Amino acid sequence: MSMHHRIVVIGGGNAGLSVAARLRNAGQGDVAIIEPRTEHYYQPLWTLVGGGRAPRRESVRPQTQVMPQGVAWVKDSVSEIEPDERTVKLASGGEVGYDYLVVSPGLQLDWDRVPGMTEAVAGPQASSNYDFELAPKTWKLIKGMKRGTAVFTMPSGPIKCAGAPQKIAYLAADYWRQQGVLDDIRVVLVLPTPGMFGVEVFAKELDKVVERYGIEVRFNSEVTDIDPTAQSVTITDTSAQNSEQLDYDMLHAVPPQSAPDWIKQSPVAKPGDPNGYVDIDANTLQHVRWLEIFSLGDAGSSPNSKTGAAIRKQAPVVVENLLATMEHRPMNGRYEGYASCPLTTSRTTMLLAEFDYSMQPAPSIPVIDTTHERRDMWYLKRYGLPAMYWNLILKGRA
Repeated sequence: MSMHHRIVVIGGGNAGLSVAARLRNAGQGDVAIIEPRTEHYYQPLWTLVGGGRAPRRESVRPQTQVMPQGVAWVKDSVSEIEPDERTVKLASGGEVGYDYLVVSPGLQLDWDRVPGMTEAVAGPQASSNYDFELAPKTWKLIKGMKRGTAVFTMPSGPIKCAGAPQKIAYLAADYWRQQGVLDDIRVVLVLPTPGMFGVEVFAKELDKVVERYGIEVRFNSEVTDIDPTAQSVTITDTSAQNSEQLDYDMLHAVPPQSAPDWIKQSPVAKPGDPNGYVDIDANTLQHVRWLEIFSLGDAGSSPNSKTGAAIRKQAPVVVENLLATMEHRPMNGRYEGYASCPLTTSRTTMLLAEFDYSMQPAPSIPVIDTTHERRDMWYLKRYGLPAMYWNLILKGRA
């Protein structure tokens, strides 16, 4: 099977659908999306599912409901990009030719990079909100915890929503506080970073949160091995070059993440990048070698935090610059690294951390001070952002 489209978008997630919808709104008549999945997920809700604050069913809709009208949907997986030939090879053996290409396949979860992690989350005492099937299990474990040790992990390297590994720890600790059992539970949060957050004003606020719950934080550390039979983890301190064994009664594990393997092996990947991200200019989001290729979302090499909020700012830049390239005009669209991390700090409060490439606060809501925990920001996270996602972002209107 061979076909050709003027614009081909790889990936039917947030980034791919947002760009395709904007291109259709701009009058582009020949746009194709390559996406094998028949269900579309709003992944930011999985933290609340794992924390018992939202039903899982609200995070999923049929892909047919969110596919932009008039877009050709190629229900297949990509196996290879051949940029010199301007073709995309499909897992089924077919290929799709393109004049312009947008690469937005998201990240893959590398469970096997931590020995024992795959087996652990399949067992009775460990879970992960990074999987649609596992998120309800997280809540089951939190509810069943009355005493013992709970370990929450975060891997090194960029991951989807870097705040999520912390958020579930706070949701759990607040629940245990409400149930009167927090004093009997040792909560350990393993972070690869030297501080709670990369932006000082938000880090200071999170310092107060972990102190309030009595959470032990292991900085500059990550879990490097899990023994699911013994229910123990090996925590390695990368700054001190030493390790400790810690038994757990509950484990929330977050896997390392990287670009899909077929991107890593592709010419479009950034040379020498072990994570295999698409090699793009950090501001224009255009590929540095093949100017008819753009990339956004989690698989791009731009050094921003990998969040849905980043995609919301990237999508209009990609579309503006892609259209300019098609029309042989100068590119005026610039992405300055904006990202946002809605950090749930309790079961009713949230800290909205907004920042950009400068790693300084970049607030987008006038008047309201979002550098502190707020009850109204909780309602934004629980209801406002999902509504914006389904009704505006995926339709190219946000």
